[in-house]
Amino acid sequence: MKKEQIKLPPGWAYCCIADVVAHDGIFTDGDWVESKDQDPKGNVRLIQLADVGDGNFLDKSARFLTKAKAHELNCTFLRKGDLLIARMPEPLGRCCIFPLDGSEENVTVVDVCAVRLGSSPVDPKYMMYLINSPKTRTDIEALKSGSTRKRISRKNLATIQMPLAPKNEQLRIVAKIEELFSELDKGIESLLSAREQLKVYRQAALKHAFEGKLTERWRRENKGKLETTEQLLSRVKHERDARYQQQLNEWETAVKAWEANGKSGKKPRKPPKYKDLPPISENELAVLPGLPKDWTYARLAEISQIGSGMSVSKDRTLQDPIDVPYLRVANVQRGELILDEIKTMPIERQALNDLALKKWDVLFNEGGDRDKLGRGWIWEGQVDPCITQNHVFRATTYLGGEIHSKFVSHWGNTFGRDYFEKGGKQTTNLASINKTVLSMFPVPIASLEEQHKIIEKLDDIVSVLDSFEIEIERGLTKSKYLRQAILKKAFSGQLVEQDTEDESASILLEQISAEKAMQKNNNKKRTRKEEAA
Repeated sequence: MKKEQIKLPPGWAYCCIADVVAHDGIFTDGDWVESKDQDPKGNVRLIQLADVGDGNFLDKSARFLTKAKAHELNCTFLRKGDLLIARMPEPLGRCCIFPLDGSEENVTVVDVCAVRLGSSPVDPKYMMYLINSPKTRTDIEALKSGSTRKRISRKNLATIQMPLAPKNEQLRIVAKIEELFSELDKGIESLLSAREQLKVYRQAALKHAFEGKLTERWRRENKGKLETTEQLLSRVKHERDARYQQQLNEWETAVKAWEANGKSGKKPRKPPKYKDLPPISENELAVLPGLPKDWTYARLAEISQIGSGMSVSKDRTLQDPIDVPYLRVANVQRGELILDEIKTMPIERQALNDLALKKWDVLFNEGGDRDKLGRGWIWEGQVDPCITQNHVFRATTYLGGEIHSKFVSHWGNTFGRDYFEKGGKQTTNLASINKTVLSMFPVPIASLEEQHKIIEKLDDIVSVLDSFEIEIERGLTKSKYLRQAILKKAFSGQLVEQDTEDESASILLEQISAEKAMQKNNNKKRTRKEEAA
């Protein structure tokens, strides 16, 4: 059933892409260039989906083939001004103009359509904006197909009816779109600049916090009233010893139960005893921020028990399995947890107690991309029970409590970044830290009262910065919708004034069609002459 068309402004006409391509133009899929056909030393660049932006050429790809191979594959060489249309998301149908010069230097992959208008009187920028407009995108989405990655075939793309304005109106529409987009881009640039400035403010606030500057006056006013760091670390040691003794008692009880059960399953693992760590060296102190004289540094493993998570494995044989939610690297962001999607894995029931997260645990990512090293935040018991994947470490602080954990985590997310990047192990694609590196991580120690004051001030500052950031994100989202609204108005004839003296779009289409027919006829005559000769 044919889709009902919206009434167009006077002088406009509906067209398909092929209708506006002149006799010397092209409308074709890209080329089927397989990995075996490519050559990093080749002189023909393979333009990919990643290069095709929404109205702009992104210039990202770095794949090549030789000119000889391109000719062997009968590739279509791109020219400056060609339209590129992505047949796969995201978003589906995005279009840009190819801006690069060069003869026989660029071809494109099969999932990018190449459109060359040739000598067509239709403006290429008009067509680009038209293809990127909301109505066309909706029509493209409606015609996508495929079981996994959805795409639109060139055959279906060729059926989409689009509104064509008269030639002079096309030019006025493009000029107005670009004027309005330019104003929008300036606004977006200001918003992005403000967002980056907020990051600077956030880092400056955290820097001041851990240099003791946020609480400098408060510290003077409370001189002699606060617990010293020596006293605090002594309490940490006492709590550490008490916790180990408790774990040892629980282990002994578990072993007796295991023995009474005929030693079925794995023997409960004995808790590791704390081993004294080397003092923080002068070389380490030299690269750490200077602290107020009432503060000191301690290693993370001195003030917390560090645990790792469980690897995800479908092949693991379990005697008494239980399915539990677990946190992945993607869940653990810098300064926040993203818990929209929490996966589950089966583990041994008896291992749950050792692996389960405790409220106020501090989470640290093992790795991934280098900037993810040590990234993390605190666990507030949002899901119970919950464990971590083996790529996420947890630090259970001996003093416990939300404030102390936030203090440690904020430090890890700021000054810790350099430490983890220097201590991280780099492989071909990934970087990682291990339990030893994390255990040796130096953490500043202030009195708990001052830690409370610091977190109180930081929470206030972060709250204000967060509210600014929300407004910025709203502005960026609004600009996206404004861009779509401009395109919608443009191709419904509402963006610029119409001129009754403009030559009708239907005449343009007739002209293109007539020239194609003439060229086709000339080609037939030439073929007959060649055959006769």
